[in-house]
Amino acid sequence: MNQSNSITEGVIWKQLLLFFFPILMGSFFQQMYNTVDTIIVGRFIGTQALAAVGSSASLITLVNGFFIGLSSGATVILSQHYGAGNSQGTSAALHTGLLLSVILGVLTMSIGLALGPDILVWIRTPENCMAQARTYLTVYFTGAVASMIYNMGTGILRAMGDSRRPMHYLMVCCCLNILLDILLVAIWDMGVAGAAMATVLSQTISAVLVVAALMRLPGEHRLQWQKLRLHFGILKQILVIGIPAGLQFMTYDFSNLISQSSINSFGDITAAAWIAYIKTDYIIWMVITAFGVAITTFVGQNYGAGKIQRVKQSIGICLGISTGIVLALSGLEVVFRTLLLGIYTSDPQVIKTGAYIILRTVPFCFFFIPVEVLGGAMRGCGYSVVPTIITTLFACVFRVLWVTFVVERWHSLLLLVMCYPISWLLCAIVFGIVYLRGNWLKAPPALKSA
Repeated sequence: MNQSNSITEGVIWKQLLLFFFPILMGSFFQQMYNTVDTIIVGRFIGTQALAAVGSSASLITLVNGFFIGLSSGATVILSQHYGAGNSQGTSAALHTGLLLSVILGVLTMSIGLALGPDILVWIRTPENCMAQARTYLTVYFTGAVASMIYNMGTGILRAMGDSRRPMHYLMVCCCLNILLDILLVAIWDMGVAGAAMATVLSQTISAVLVVAALMRLPGEHRLQWQKLRLHFGILKQILVIGIPAGLQFMTYDFSNLISQSSINSFGDITAAAWIAYIKTDYIIWMVITAFGVAITTFVGQNYGAGKIQRVKQSIGICLGISTGIVLALSGLEVVFRTLLLGIYTSDPQVIKTGAYIILRTVPFCFFFIPVEVLGGAMRGCGYSVVPTIITTLFACVFRVLWVTFVVERWHSLLLLVMCYPISWLLCAIVFGIVYLRGNWLKAPPALKSA
């Protein structure tokens, strides 16, 4: 069955932006789950609770990151089959992916609950924050299954070219999260447990809405419970792409966990400043990541349709647009850094330290654009091992060695924050070399149905 859609036809920059903006807005509202937690925790509970949530967030991101990256393999395979007009392959990828998300959610919950408290000790969470960090983790990981179903479901919708409905669902659930935060934390005084509970309940509603959308898809693309099973041929393809992608996510998160351990060694003021900086800086990373997600689907569908020239053109356009937007946002964040940090905390020492970090990292965020865009494009073509090796070497090994042998020896916050822009630049250079060599772009497989 031949099928056309806006991603494989039309003016590239227009279609790319039409697909990108709902992803960006969806990412914005998804981040609002944690951002609202941070604001309310920092304002209504205090600096120690803010540091506790920050330590917990590093671990949550590490555990979730691998499994979310693994599930991205399903969306790549689905987008290729969908772009090729293969309804049977699209249906098999959908049902395999959704069942896989349930399995991954159970694994995430089990690992988080079993190992979370010990890892909090290992990353040197400040003792006065430990009890609250453990509480936040315990409540948060109970919602892991819903979180995985949501991420897989939205990935499936986007792989079919629908980036609007995930955004709409997140807008509804973000409002619910804000109301629950106010009720559970500010009014009922349930502390960090209430903040985590608000996030879990909101994510569960998101998962329900996404599953309902999949059940309403037309024809053979619709989710049908009796068809839920692991198609092992498709599963193998998912794992070939998803495991390297999951490891790539994990290398970022593992290096950030090591950095969090080093940050925690500077005390609760610096730990709180770090989480406030991350929240302030997140809009830039949402833009970069959203372009990475958009180009993966864009390339995947066009690669499946055999439109190689359109693949190359879309990558160049994506790099140009994303660079312009990120440079503008970085300038605004630097100028208004104190005001932005004040949203999350009223502690002047936390704001001062956060501003120090921003000035030494944010101007260099654009270095990371080729990593997301070129890496996403390569994964869209099923080429995911080399991007994983690159990010493992420069986003993980380099940072771990830097923290271990440089920061630990001189114990300097400046030396710690410097490793981020340096690693971004090194990673971008290597990605550029691999991209220009062109070995990642091979002839697309035969995906069209008979």
